[in-house]
Amino acid sequence: MRKAWLLGGGAVGMCLGFLALLVVGTYSAAAGIRNNGGAVALVKGAVPALYQGLVEKWGTLCPAINPALLAAQLYQESGWNPKAQSPAAAQGIAQFIPGTWSAHGVDGDGDGDRDVWDPADAIPSAASYDCKLAGYVKKAPGDPTDNMLAAYNAGAYAVIKYGGVPPYRETQNYVKIIRTLEKSFARPVGRVQPSRQAAGAIYFAQQKLGTKYLWGGNGTPEHGGRFDCSGLTQAAYRTVGIELPRVANDQYNAGPHPSRDELLPGDLVFFSDDLVNSRAIRHVGLYVGGGYMINAPYTGAVIRFDKIDTPDYFGATRVTKDGAAALPTARPAE
Repeated sequence: MRKAWLLGGGAVGMCLGFLALLVVGTYSAAAGIRNNGGAVALVKGAVPALYQGLVEKWGTLCPAINPALLAAQLYQESGWNPKAQSPAAAQGIAQFIPGTWSAHGVDGDGDGDRDVWDPADAIPSAASYDCKLAGYVKKAPGDPTDNMLAAYNAGAYAVIKYGGVPPYRETQNYVKIIRTLEKSFARPVGRVQPSRQAAGAIYFAQQKLGTKYLWGGNGTPEHGGRFDCSGLTQAAYRTVGIELPRVANDQYNAGPHPSRDELLPGDLVFFSDDLVNSRAIRHVGLYVGGGYMINAPYTGAVIRFDKIDTPDYFGATRVTKDGAAALPTARPAE
């Protein structure tokens, strides 16, 4: 739900006049943009502040990992929940099963115990285990980090046997998911490539201008075609073949993060009362250019244009199909 300091719907008339021209012009200018490669530094707020120092420290333990990769693993395993427990008895923020923890858990904080439920032990243990696996498969052909991740999923023997990532669908998918999520936690180097699907998402959202907000609304007939903020962005990107998670703070990890001065139409823009923790994000809109977004603000309002430059602006995501596909989709809506 958006704070009341947002502008009202008066901006609609002004924005409608220049929206189509702005989208076309911005994408023409962006045609020559190149992504100059990934980075290991964490993007602002992607990792909760409580764990950022641990991820930055232990994410450099060996060449096969980096802070963004370690963050991607932890997010995929538990969504940063230190109390997470799976039906398979995997435990804690790094989801160690008891046998693996017994063999590979470390006393990361030096307090004399190894506690799987304590992120100060579990995060260092995850990094240490990754590095041990990287050592086991270091002679296998192929990308060392991909091989390490494959060993994490399928075992080092399978990686050695097949000379790299084994031909198991589950393992290949796991490697792809983590490497894709890595991009959403890494601070980009240079400009982020423009989205090819953004114009279609904007077109959908534009057709919904004036529709009344509904908390939890997905735009379905039983909801009277009404949306909340993340329901609108999810529906907009669904029309162009991209399935976003239902929750705004999970949508933040659907791709890399352009800076404020690199925003392009179609980027998701996020808002939070905690500007150093992406898990605290509570609102999302669809950027249309010129400092404006289309969004479903709050109960009693309608879908409309609003300025993005407010004190609660958190950051932005350039949605990619692979990025969205790598995200968990089964968490309940906020």
